[in-house]
Amino acid sequence: MSQKESSQLNRRKFLGLSALGLTGLTVLPSWVIDGVKIAPSDRVTMGFIGLGQQGMNDFASFASVPGLQVAACCDVDTMKTERFKRKVQEWQESKGVAARCDKYERYEEMLERKDIDAVEVCSPDHWHALMTIHACQAGKDVYVQKPLSFTITEAQKMVRVANDNKRIVQVGSQQRSSAEFQKAIELVQAGAIGHIDKIYAKVGAPPTPLDLPEQAVPGNLNFNLWMGPLNDPKIHYHPDLCPPISVDPPEREKLWGAWRWYRETGNGFTADWGAHMFDIAQAAIGMDGSGPSEIIPKGYNGQEYLTFKYQSGVVMTEQAYLEDMPDAQGIKFIGDKGWIEVARGYLACSDSSLVPEKLAGRRPKNLTPEERKKMYEEMMKAQAKGGGSFEISSPHMENFIDSVRSRQKPIAPIEVGASTAIACCLGNMATELERPVNWNPATQSFGEDKEAWNHRLYHYKYRGSYKL
Repeated sequence: MSQKESSQLNRRKFLGLSALGLTGLTVLPSWVIDGVKIAPSDRVTMGFIGLGQQGMNDFASFASVPGLQVAACCDVDTMKTERFKRKVQEWQESKGVAARCDKYERYEEMLERKDIDAVEVCSPDHWHALMTIHACQAGKDVYVQKPLSFTITEAQKMVRVANDNKRIVQVGSQQRSSAEFQKAIELVQAGAIGHIDKIYAKVGAPPTPLDLPEQAVPGNLNFNLWMGPLNDPKIHYHPDLCPPISVDPPEREKLWGAWRWYRETGNGFTADWGAHMFDIAQAAIGMDGSGPSEIIPKGYNGQEYLTFKYQSGVVMTEQAYLEDMPDAQGIKFIGDKGWIEVARGYLACSDSSLVPEKLAGRRPKNLTPEERKKMYEEMMKAQAKGGGSFEISSPHMENFIDSVRSRQKPIAPIEVGASTAIACCLGNMATELERPVNWNPATQSFGEDKEAWNHRLYHYKYRGSYKL
């Protein structure tokens, strides 16, 4: 054994023993939460990877699940790890648990800990595959934010590794756990509006080329590590990609990480909201684990909308689901006996008697740009005070924790997240190639289409020593 190998082995032993030793420091004999006693055998200990505002929101939702403990957190921004640690310790103290949450910059070190049962992956999308795969290989269950992956190949390999290692993986498509969407799926599948011919799914625009000017990297951010496998030389630091925060005094991000809007670093609204709306649409028509067979881009031979055609004959277009609200994200199912509209907090049907009153909600309001800005500012203020949430996800997190305990599939398993992520990638591929793309969802093949096989969204060469 070489000196280097011996050193690595000793380090792994140290980390493992240290992690086991932490159990005695952080775990009490039992918890009593809201009058419910949680036995040590039912407790789930988590680590969090990616601590931006979505990660903070997700922790707030996880914190409402009985029997959860948080032992560690990881981010490439030291200010965000410190913010997260303080929030977790405050929460632990309120529950009567020893306030300890260890900080990491490299997630691999956190995964070596034996006292962690599960992790959340809430990094930028280009890191989802490696983090999820490594977590599964380390014996951890995973809650990974949507979209599942940045490329098609990543999604395929993530499914294989999760299943090979018998891991529970829940994808953060929390609309699957929302009553209005569940009811819409139920009605469609029950034939309440007859045979489905068309689906309007409004998600938004595809990504655009990165055009942010380069700026100096702040000392608290490891931007090289943030880049990870990305290999495009045009990518450089700009605060919009990694929104800065302050810990003392506390100041939250002023925007969502803009990496998602650029081709070099993300998949635009096509994936950001497609992972929600395309996901529900495919679930309703029985395409979970499958997908479209032909994807036609907007503008091709006069095509008005990005279009997905399924072998069943259903046609899904990325277009407004409400005529007077062209930008509102939502879905409209159109059958030969009626229609169903669904969005967050809203469900309507051509036969109103089919919609329970408690699920009907309010029809979305068309906001002016000024009203949207004011609403966003109010939401940010509410979050800064510890209240309010952009995405209410608690039932989805509870479903994950229940699955970790029972070893039963969660409501949004990795196979479903993969088929949705692939559909989003296919939409962007067709858009960038400016022509239709044919896809065989059964064999997951492009046939003889060499351009599609070689497209960066099928797979790209990882940077440096990174390997999938």
